[in-house]
Amino acid sequence: MPAADHTLRILSFLARQRGPAAAHAIATQLGIPRSTVYHLLRTLAAHGFVVHVPTERRWGLGTAAFELAGGYARQQPLARLGRPIVAALADRAGESAHLAVMTGRDVLYIVEERAPRRPALVTDVGVRLPAHLTATGRAMLAALPREQVRALYPDASAFADRTGRGPASPRELREILREVRARGHAVEDGEVTLGLRSVGVAVRDHAGWPAAAIAVTWPDDSDTDADRVAGLAGDAALELSHRIGGR
Repeated sequence: MPAADHTLRILSFLARQRGPAAAHAIATQLGIPRSTVYHLLRTLAAHGFVVHVPTERRWGLGTAAFELAGGYARQQPLARLGRPIVAALADRAGESAHLAVMTGRDVLYIVEERAPRRPALVTDVGVRLPAHLTATGRAMLAALPREQVRALYPDASAFADRTGRGPASPRELREILREVRARGHAVEDGEVTLGLRSVGVAVRDHAGWPAAAIAVTWPDDSDTDADRVAGLAGDAALELSHRIGGR
């Protein structure tokens, strides 16, 4: 029982941080012997729940932790809360809208609302797409600590391609995420499906972490006002954030 308690406390502690933490800080804050903390961190890393950032001697949440978040989403609470918000967004924007969560280097779509007379999208419920190519994924990646993004995308082999567009290296992704942070929302233009554009905004939880993201998609030959749609998506993301107890 003590080992299980210590493990859950370590994961909860890391989840509340804005970036990876040093093992000695974890031990001090939680009152757990340092040797025990190192042992548990190594075990968690072996199962993908934490990752070690050797250059900083710090530990952060790993992709398996995101899988747990995806599992929570698949059990419906987030989808139930988000569905009416996404439906209202689609009505106000006159375009298709969706809600997605991170799972590893992918986004998983949990709500989809297609606008009338708009083309079918690949972002149907249950579909996974590479996070670095999507507006929802970029919005969430931009809200993560940079060290966490480096752990997810260590080199060029981590970058999938769909249409020949989009980042193909950590440097290119860093530039895109820098623009997302400066702009306040993510954009995607033909990286997922040629002829379609999207804007996305992260939904933050109580610790400021990206619990999900909301996006709107439309044909690139329409006269849709991207700035207006981004504002509507931002309002929807803020409303869902409030409903899950976020900032």
